[in-house]
Order: sequence, then C-alpha cells, then structure tokens
Amino acid sequence: MVDMKEQKFLTVAPFECAWQEEFKFKEAGRGCVAFEAFARNDVTVVFRENVGSQHYHYKTDSSPHYTVILGSHRNRRLKIEVNGKTVVDEEGVGLCSLGAFQSYWISIYDGLICVGKGRYPFQNVVFQWLDSNPISNVQYVGLSSWDKHVGYRNVNVLPLTQNHISLWKQLDLRACNEEEENEEVEEHVSDDEKWSLANFLENWELSDVVFVVGMEERPVPAHKIILATAGKFQFGSDDVVELRQVCYPTLHALLQYIYTGQTRIPESQLSPLKELSIHFEVTPLTKQCEECIERFKLNKRLFDSGQNVEICYPNWQSVHPTVFPGGLPISGSRLKQFYLAGDYSDVEIRVGDYSFVVCSHKIIIGLWSVPFMKMFTNGMSESISSKVHLREVSAEAFKTMLDYMYSGELSMEELKENQSLLLHVLLLADRFDIRLLQQECCKILLEFLSEGWSPLMEAGQTTSVFLISQVYWTRKREL
Repeated sequence: MVDMKEQKFLTVAPFECAWQEEFKFKEAGRGCVAFEAFARNDVTVVFRENVGSQHYHYKTDSSPHYTVILGSHRNRRLKIEVNGKTVVDEEGVGLCSLGAFQSYWISIYDGLICVGKGRYPFQNVVFQWLDSNPISNVQYVGLSSWDKHVGYRNVNVLPLTQNHISLWKQLDLRACNEEEENEEVEEHVSDDEKWSLANFLENWELSDVVFVVGMEERPVPAHKIILATAGKFQFGSDDVVELRQVCYPTLHALLQYIYTGQTRIPESQLSPLKELSIHFEVTPLTKQCEECIERFKLNKRLFDSGQNVEICYPNWQSVHPTVFPGGLPISGSRLKQFYLAGDYSDVEIRVGDYSFVVCSHKIIIGLWSVPFMKMFTNGMSESISSKVHLREVSAEAFKTMLDYMYSGELSMEELKENQSLLLHVLLLADRFDIRLLQQECCKILLEFLSEGWSPLMEAGQTTSVFLISQVYWTRKREL
C-alpha cells in the first residue's frame, strides 16, 4: 500500500512501487530525481519508459529499465541493475538511515548513471557508472521498496542542464514555496506553549519502529522510548510490530492517548481499545476503558447512541504541556531507568574533549529544545549520524542539563556545592533555548544571591549573574 500525506510524503509498503505522473523526465533518457528517504535498507528507484502499477516489481519487469538500490543486502551495498541483471554491486556506498530522513539524488544522461548524497545534484557524488548500450527511452521514475517499508518525501524530478547552479535554484525555489506553505507549522514549532510530544504522533521524524496494522497493512510510525515508558512493547529485530488483527482507529486511539494524554473514540471501539491496552500493558488506559464500559452498562440509554467517548489521562490539562512527561501516561521512573542504562538510545553525544560520552534519545532532547530538534531533523550532519560532538561545552554542565531533561528537576545539593556550575547550566540552557531550565536556574541564582553565598560573591560573578538574570526575565516579559 502506498500511503500519501499532503502529496509531499509517501510510504511505500514492501514489494510495492509508487508512480506519479509528475515523476517523469522532460526528455527521455535524460533527467535527475532528488529526494529524501527514510528506511532500514533497500531504497529502490526504478527508471522505465512507462508508468508501472502499484504492485510493479522490477524483478518481474520484462521491458527495458534501470534499477538503483541504495542499501542493498541489509544496508551494506549499492546495486545498479539493467533489465534485471546486476551490473554494479559496491560495498558501503550510498547507505540508508533509519534514524532520520537522508537526501539522495540520481541522474541519468545517455546511459551515464550518477548517484549522490545531499540535497544538491552533482555534489557529493558517491558512484557513477556508464552503460555502453544505454536505454534511451527511460522517462518515468518509480519509488519502490524490498521487504521493509520505505518513506519518501520532497521528491523532485528535474531536467538536466549544463548549468548546475540553475538546477539547484529550482530546488531552492521549490523549497521556498514549501516553506511558505508550511509557515504555520514552523511557527508552531517555535512556540514553546504548543510544542509537545503531540507533534510526533504518527510522525516519521525520529521514529524507530513501525506498526503494520490491519489486513491492509497500513504502516504507522512510532518511537520506542515513548512506547517503552508507557507500557510493555516487544520490538523485533526488524523494528516492525505486526498487528494484522487490529484496525487502524484502535491503534490510533492508543497512540494518541500515549502521545497526547487524551483520545476520543466511538463507544463501539471501547472494548477493542481496552484489549489492545491490556496487550501492551498501558495500565491507565485499561482502567479508564473499563470505567467507561461500566458507565455505559449502568446507563443503557447510552448504548448504540453513536456517542463518542473522550478518555483523558488524569490531570492532563492542568499540567503545562512543555513539562515532559507531565500530563502523559508515561512513567518518569522508567524514563530515568532507560536513560541511565542507555536503552533504546539513538544518539551518542560526546562533549568537549570526550570527557563525557552519553547515550541518549533524540526525541527526548528535542522535546525540550527546539534548536536540538532542528539539528536532528533539518538535514544537518547530526540528523544523519548517530553520533554528535558538542565542542566548547562544559561536560559537567551538559550532564546536569541532560539529567534535568529526563527528570524535570535540578539537584539543589549539587548546585550548592558547586555554584559556578549553575551559571554554566544557565548559559547552556540559554544556548539551547530550554526556557523552563533557564527559569529554574535564574530563580536559584537569585536565591543564592539573596542568601549571600560566598562563592558567588567572588571573582566578580555577582554582576554577571545579576545581568544574566535580568536579561532572562526581560526576555520572558517580552514573549
């Protein structure tokens, strides 16, 4: 099944292929396709004369065609096939990434096939091959998969020109238009009052597990660390959870409850939702479903009324949405446990001179810090790599900040023993725009100053701390 969202993102199910009329070279045998892909392996792009079907597969195609496979052989090789025959099989080239979307481009010019990584065609070429007997009529581009779901987005089919700059400008112009269309989304991301885990509900960004739901095999992305802190989910080696006997609305309600703290479903879906919550041990939801079912039994007039039932995690509305995981059915103690053990981590952060190395979770850090989220999702090197190196950062201050992200608390004893650490944490919180941490640091600093703590009075730190505090409070009043 090919699932499309807003015509900009599509998911290709195993052994299927996506074709669109606009995925077509203007000149047969000459063109370029630039795209972003999210997959464990086998990002497969087919070039042929005519549009294929949804269930098209290059292995059974008898007509002339080229096939480029990025991340073949369990993400170990790059392959190029001509009419089903392998002509290129290179190790460690053009591999895929399951941690984030990755940019690729493939061009064909009279049999010369070039493959590259990055947004701009003809930069960062990773491989090229010349067909001595070129297929001159290939014109349509098919986006396919092998045995795993593949997510594609920002697909652009471009004409080849002598001037690469003009080609890049076309991409930039299209990107500009998309940015204007998504302006409200960008504002939403930059608004601390609204930015929350709800933004990641069924979102492919930073997802590392996929549910395959119902007989139609609908793919639904999720995040292991979030699921593991809300219940008990078993993740296979291929990071796919098969739920063929579950209908999509039931799974959606479960995930919505976990990611937002509330959901709304028809009365008829209460029992299936309860059974699913029992299966994954999302205990708060199970109890609330049971309470709703009992309420319907006591008031028989509600039966078959078609009434929707709203289920809310206790106190979900009363808790500030940015205080993660407040107001959500997520275990804070379990989250700390996974953090300390490095379970389900998808990023290794190295600080300064490597004196501090920690395994963490991009989605947790991104929930607290929009700058970090943009770093992990906008195509920077950090969005592709599972390793991040933060230079010129205090290891002790970063650890304190990270501990706060996973607990929502600062250790007063530690800060009283080392008050200069508090200043470094405040500066770090300002750098990464973690406003709640800034607020906490400023309160503690002003409290220390009022109590006349001697370490803060030395080396002229009083003036620095006071000014920093004032800058923060002035900034907060202006927002």
